Amino acid sequence: MTAESDIYTVSDVTTGIKALLEDTFPRISISGEISNFKHHTSGHMYFSLKDTRSQLRCVMWRSSTKGLTFQPEDGMEVVAQGALTVYENQGQYQLVAKRLKPVGAGALQAAFEQLKTRLAEEGLFDEGNKQPLPAYPDCVGVVTSATGAAVRDIIQVLHRRAPWVTIILRSVPVQGEGAANEIATAIDEMNIFGGVDVLIVGRGGGSMEDLWTFNEEPVVRAIYKSNIPIISAVGHEVDFTLSDFAADLRAPTPSGAAELVVRDRQELLGRVAGAFTRTHSALTTGVTRRRQQLESILSSYGFRQPLNSIRQYAQQIDDLSHRMTDQYKHLRENRTQRLGSLAGQLQALSPLAVLGRGYAVCRTPDGQIIQDAARLKIGDRMDVHFHKGEVICRVEHTRKKTAPSSTPRDKKKIEKDKDVVRLNLFDD
Repeated sequence: MTAESDIYTVSDVTTGIKALLEDTFPRISISGEISNFKHHTSGHMYFSLKDTRSQLRCVMWRSSTKGLTFQPEDGMEVVAQGALTVYENQGQYQLVAKRLKPVGAGALQAAFEQLKTRLAEEGLFDEGNKQPLPAYPDCVGVVTSATGAAVRDIIQVLHRRAPWVTIILRSVPVQGEGAANEIATAIDEMNIFGGVDVLIVGRGGGSMEDLWTFNEEPVVRAIYKSNIPIISAVGHEVDFTLSDFAADLRAPTPSGAAELVVRDRQELLGRVAGAFTRTHSALTTGVTRRRQQLESILSSYGFRQPLNSIRQYAQQIDDLSHRMTDQYKHLRENRTQRLGSLAGQLQALSPLAVLGRGYAVCRTPDGQIIQDAARLKIGDRMDVHFHKGEVICRVEHTRKKTAPSSTPRDKKKIEKDKDVVRLNLFDD
């Protein structure tokens, strides 16, 4: 018996087979005869590929059918390119076809692969040689047919997305004899002109034979050596040419190339508005964050400590100022009291005070103080200064100084003493 853990559901097996097929055959080309062809109203195509012994169910989604250059029919020999998968509802494996080509194109395909290998070995397709497209071109060059639908699509898209862009068209034949040399010459002329920022080279859709001009060596080499970045826009999305590999960028269609070469005006306006919003938000957030950081720093202990120290010193200064003021007042009062005392002492010792008590000061006419009566002789002149006023006197008589007596002398005796100085007052 099989262990219960080894039992799978139908869905498990189908899912596993689907994953195995998709991983093993992510891209495969299968040749066969179309049978049971049906073009559904949804746009999808359903058919089978068969040979003499087997058949394979195929589906081609509407998005891929747009690139077809022919109408598939029962009995037509084709090469289908796509990926193998499983239709899980019916448990049948099938091919999801991306491209269909008639078997008649096999000779051209072989030539394509041979030339591709040779040019790749020369390095014409190396990614290191690709040039970046300018972000905001002012002038776009177009090398294609002036009468084809491709140029109308390119001009319409460029005018809609970037009406300020200048378009320079170099009209060339895009198929037939000599077309490859014409296209190569046009690319060289655009490089000589030098006023073009980016170049679109291509054409609309067609069969492999119609698109073969863009597989020819002159075109591929002209694209490779161009100093102007080139976008290859040949055919539809499913079409690949050697020009696509040599170009700096491949576009699925000509209109797709126009969308790749310039940015949409609305997109640019949106980006500008978005940049403004982001800048404003960043500035606002930055200012808010810096304000919070500043507030945090201001409220931190380390930042408050200097301010607290300043306030402490300010308070000490106030205290010292108050003490100095008090000391100054006390010192001034002491000095005032001492000055008053000294002024009193000085007043007591002042000659003016002595004069106020009835004494007088005698001076010679030249201002010398007379301290000894012996310096005078009869007839000398002197000035006598009183407490109030002064007089001019002349000496009439002198007498010697006698020792003071404890008892008053008789007035008559004094008058008879010959050493007494008698003064006459006169006005002159």
